[in-house]
Amino acid sequence: MSKTTQTITLAILKPDTMKSGNAGSVINMLEDAGFKIRASKVLKLRQGEAGAFYSVHRERPFFESLVQFMTSGPCMPLALEHERAVPYLREVIGATDPSEAAEGTIRALYAESKERNAIHASDSDVNAQLELGFFFNRLELVAEA
Repeated sequence: MSKTTQTITLAILKPDTMKSGNAGSVINMLEDAGFKIRASKVLKLRQGEAGAFYSVHRERPFFESLVQFMTSGPCMPLALEHERAVPYLREVIGATDPSEAAEGTIRALYAESKERNAIHASDSDVNAQLELGFFFNRLELVAEA
């Protein structure tokens, strides 16, 4: 019997999720979907930090409003482990636009709009590693015991 390879990805419960009191419900959905939390923290991003994290979007028209939103209150980065972590997390959270998100997904249930969409998820294995490194050091990423 071969052992499946687990991978780790980043999710961020955004300020709208934290403010609405839905963080626990979202975390429950993630755990019910089979994700294991390997690190978490609550923090409030400063403008420079949010700008650096989302720098890939710097030339897009929504960049400034995204930075403003992400600095508007606390957020919760999570390191999540699962087989096929990146694509599976994106499936569980649903489309960026909650009106297009599949029924029962996190964004269909908790997102307010395309911009205030409850949760961030890494879009590739390479970006997951970069994004995890932005929020967590090696000591903070707990391996399965």
